[in-house]
Parts: sequence; C-alpha cells; structure tokens
Amino acid sequence: MGPAPPGSDGHAGAPAGPARGTAAMEVGAEGFAQHLPRLRRRILRAAFVALDVEFTGLHSTSLQNNEPSLFDSPAERYGKARQSVQRFTLVQLGLAIFSKENSNKYVVHSYNFFLFPSTLGIKDVEFTLSASSIQFLSHYGFDYNKFLKDGIPYMNEVQEKILRQHLLAGTWKVCSTSNADRDVLKKAIDEVTTWIGAAKEEDTMVLQDLSGYHMIEVQLVLRQALENVWTEPLGDKKVMVKKVSPEHRQLLENSSYDRCQKKLILLSARGFTNLFQILVKVKKPLVGHNMLMDLMHLHDKFYRPLPESYEEFKRNIHNLFPVIIDTKTVTKSMQKKCLFPRVSSLVEAYAVLCSSNLNPKGPPCPVIALASGCSRYAEKKFPHEAGYDAFLCGSVLLMSAHLLLCRSTDGAAEAEPSFSRYLAALAEHVNKVNFIRGGVSSINFSGEDSPSRHPPALVVHVRGWPGLTEGQIYQEFKARCCFDVRRLSKNQFILLSNKYKQVRHVLRDYRHHPHLQVSVYRHWRHSPSVNCLLQISGIVALWSLLAFMLGGTRSC
Repeated sequence: MGPAPPGSDGHAGAPAGPARGTAAMEVGAEGFAQHLPRLRRRILRAAFVALDVEFTGLHSTSLQNNEPSLFDSPAERYGKARQSVQRFTLVQLGLAIFSKENSNKYVVHSYNFFLFPSTLGIKDVEFTLSASSIQFLSHYGFDYNKFLKDGIPYMNEVQEKILRQHLLAGTWKVCSTSNADRDVLKKAIDEVTTWIGAAKEEDTMVLQDLSGYHMIEVQLVLRQALENVWTEPLGDKKVMVKKVSPEHRQLLENSSYDRCQKKLILLSARGFTNLFQILVKVKKPLVGHNMLMDLMHLHDKFYRPLPESYEEFKRNIHNLFPVIIDTKTVTKSMQKKCLFPRVSSLVEAYAVLCSSNLNPKGPPCPVIALASGCSRYAEKKFPHEAGYDAFLCGSVLLMSAHLLLCRSTDGAAEAEPSFSRYLAALAEHVNKVNFIRGGVSSINFSGEDSPSRHPPALVVHVRGWPGLTEGQIYQEFKARCCFDVRRLSKNQFILLSNKYKQVRHVLRDYRHHPHLQVSVYRHWRHSPSVNCLLQISGIVALWSLLAFMLGGTRSC
C-alpha cells in the first residue's frame, strides 16, 4: 500500500514521474527557532516518530581492527562503533511525524534538518570526513553548502554545562579562527565606531549580511566595548545599532525582550538539542531502520558522550526512549513468518509492502497521506535523503504491523485498528535493534541479548605452508565465499560465515587440499585453552601414576 497523495483518501500509490509537489520541509539554522513550537505540537499529537540520520562517515579505517566482524560480541562491536561515532558527525537528520487522523488514516509530516556542531563555546569541535561517505551522499544529491552554511547547531549536556559556566563568567567565545569570520567582525565593528562619533542619541544604523553566530557575537562585542550603544536583531541577517544613554542602556538590559540574554544565547547554541529533548520528554515510540549507529550518535551528540560500558549505553537509551522499533528486525522476522521476500534495503522493503498483496483476506492497510509540504515523496524516490528514509521507515512499520496483526487474528482484525493494537502485534520486536554480522541477531535494549544462530565455525589446519597470515587465509577463501578469519594457533585459523551454503561448499571443495585441512570446529578438540588443560591434566595424571608406582615399589 503506497502513500496517498496529499489530500487524497485513496489506497493507490501515486504515479512515478518528475516531482511536482513542494520539497519535504527543509529546516536550517535560520528558520529552526520559528519551526520549533509547531514541531512540538505535532510531536505531542503523533502516534509515533520515525527518524533517519546521515553521517560524515560510518566505520573509521584509521583505527586498527575496527571493521565489524562475525566474531564480535555486542560489547566488542559497541566498543568499535563508539570510536567511529566519536570521530564522525551528523550532517542531516530526517524526522517523519506520523499522526493518526479520523478513521484509518495517518498523516505524515517529514522534515530534513541540516546539522552542524555548535561553535559557540570554549572548545572547538573536531570531526572526520570519510571520502567514500561524502562521495556516496553527493551521488544522491546531498547539499553540503546547507550543512556547512546553515547547519543547525547542537550540543550534549557536557558541552552545555561548559558553555553555561563561561556565559555566566563572561568568558564565552565563538570558536572560529578563519580570516573570513574575523573580517566580518572587524568590518561591523569599524562601521559602528566610525558612525557613533557623529551620531546623536536615538540615532540608528543597520549592519548587513550577518549570519549564524555573527549575529550574536557582533552584538555582544559591541555592547561590551561601548556603553552607549544598544543592539537588536532585525532578521534577514541584519542587526540594528542604536545610540543610547547609559541610563537607557541599563533599562534595556533588564528588559525581558532583550534577545541577547544569556538564557536565549544558550537556547540558540543548543539548537537541535531542544528538539531532541522534546522527543525524550514525550516518549513517543521511536522508529528507525538498522538504527544502532543512529542511536549511538543521538546519545553522543545530544545527550552525553558515549560511555565505555555497553550495558550503561543500553540503560541510557532505554531511559531516553522506552519504545524503540527497528524495521530491519521486523522485516527479517517476517521473511520467516509471512513468506515475505528477502530484501536488502529499506527501499526494497517498502516496495514489496506497497506492491504485493500479502494479506488478501484481511482489512485494507491504513492510508498513509503525506502532508502538502512533502508531497514529492509520493511521486518520486529520494533514497538517502534523511526525511525520505524516515518516511519509508514509518510506512514500512505501519504496513508490517498491519500484516502481522491480520495474521495473528487470522484475518479477523478490526477494520480500523488503533496504533496500540499495532504495537501489541509488534511486541516481540520492541526494543530489539538489528545487529549486523555479529554474535547476536539483535540488541535488546530492555533485556538480555539473545545469541544468534550461525552456521558452524570452521577450523583450517595449515600444513607445509609456513608463515600464513589471516589476510592470506581471507584471500584464499574470498573467491568462494565471505568468511571472517581469526588465528587460533600458529598453524590453525577459525572461519566464520553467516551462510550455511558457503560452509558446505568449502567443506566439500577443500576435502583433499594439499596444504589446507578444513573441518568443523569442535571446542573440546580445537580450543587452545582446552588443549592446554588436557595437556596439564595428562602431565598431572602421569606424575600421579609414577608416584603411585614408585611408592608401591618401596613398600614391597
């Protein structure tokens, strides 16, 4: 079931073709404050919220042994991912707000937020760019100018505490060292100092072309240096400067309308973190797709730096968002239960659910209607645009939940199920986030992680091929299948795969190999620790036997 076009109550998906509607709501730093009250109201009314995040990189290649591996436990994978999250930053966050209207209809407001780390503080923020990630997003039309020039600032609790302390002490600064920024400030200050000598009280002038933190910094610098000026932002990158008496200045400083009050500066510097805290406060179900890295970035960038402890991270996320649903976990389960075709991406899952009649007997899926501001999503695909992917996440969730509900009631589900009924149908998947290639199939944020079912591990015993490395073993088997490799001993390696077919093929093809003997790994037989224990036990048993025999000889 595709989304109904804006204003439509039909069930058919919109036709493909060039986008004729307006873009999804794109929000940058300049308009964010004006959007925030409306966003709060929509989130409060929402049934659930879906999100997607785009980063400057995924896995850091500069860190040794940082690639995900089938050998990883959840804690080991978290440790690897934590190092990458600390190096990369967010460029765009998509938020799709799903609100249930009358009857069986959900209206979607989808937003693209361009983000950039706050530069108002005592310490500058550094982040890394991955060339492949930048190229990937560029291929899909990502606008890096909006990220760099109009990115909404954000900060976590630790950064906010430091900024608050420096604002109170008057030791704040904008972390900018570029010549361009210094030139903007110098030009504005020169204009005011030249003008003020001949100006009379109540005379005004306007400074032009100030954006971002220049608007704040210019005002604070002027007020600090000149006791007979007052400043007010006019919007459209303009600041009004007025010559006033010191007495009038003091009255204005105590006014509640002063836009440069410390609490308003802090509110501006926190930027997107204000919206994050709304999401945390209202506790709406949070939906994503393969969302482990998304959650880690949310924690690190808007809440607190990621803790070293994996279990502490899980507790924190569960406290922030008590209900999380990963559509990757849901669709993986449906492949087994509902004869759902195997899909490799969110776009494919959405297409299958829209085009396939997987539930011919049950009541029709709810109508998913895009709000007028994001109508182009009903007409054309925009993969890897965060707002579009967030919209797909929420749509896949609704359609999957409807299918599961109908299957659980044998097609007898009510014609217009409530969202709480859909949540009940998804109960086994709630708070379970997909774990890509590792020791568990999903991370359970509200309980213990369950082990993953993998094909048996293989052990490779090397003969007559000295000095073989893990990389060489990997290359040897790469042409036939994809194995993760780990050295077991000097002449032995363990192979792990997530495909049973590959394991069977390797066991068959290497049965008579002259140098590589491949067999199924048996812990009691191949584990170095078990072998060491057996050897020690054998030595102890031998000495005991000798002692017994020698003792018996003397007694004779």
